Amino acid sequence: MSEMFSSLPFGLAYVGLFLGAMLRANTTYWIGRGIARGAEHSRFKHFLEGPIYERAQRFMERWGIFAVPLSFLTVGIQTAVNASAGISAMSLKRYLPAVTVGCLIWALIYSTVGMAVVLAWLELGWQWVVATAIVIGIVTWAWIKYRRQDG
Repeated sequence: MSEMFSSLPFGLAYVGLFLGAMLRANTTYWIGRGIARGAEHSRFKHFLEGPIYERAQRFMERWGIFAVPLSFLTVGIQTAVNASAGISAMSLKRYLPAVTVGCLIWALIYSTVGMAVVLAWLELGWQWVVATAIVIGIVTWAWIKYRRQDG
C-alpha cells in the first residue's frame, strides 16, 4: 500500500489533497449555514453552545478573516472554524478566498511532510498502525471524559 502512495507524483497528490480539503471545508461551511438557520429549534442547538464552537468563535473574533486560513495550521478547531464561518454567515466573497488559501497551505503540508510521516508509519507494519490507533482512541476518550468533568 505504501508503494502506491510513494509512487504518486507530487502534483497529483497536492491537487488531490487540495480538492479534498476544499470539498470538506466548504461542506462544513454550508452545514454551518444550515445549522444556523434552524438550530434554535433542532437537536443541533448544542453545537452552538459547546466548548469547541466557543473556542472557534474566540479564534475568529481575534483573527477575523485570517482565522479561516490559519485554522488549517491548527489541530482541533479547523472544522469548527469553517462551521463558525457558515453559522455567522461570513460572505462567500470573503470566505472563498480565505478557505482557498487555507486549503492550499494544508495540501502543501500534507503532500510533503504529512505524507512522509504516514509512509514511514505504514512501513513499520500493521501491528504498529493498530497499536497507534488504539492509543489515539484511548487518549481521545480520556480527554473527552476529562473535559466533560471539567466543564
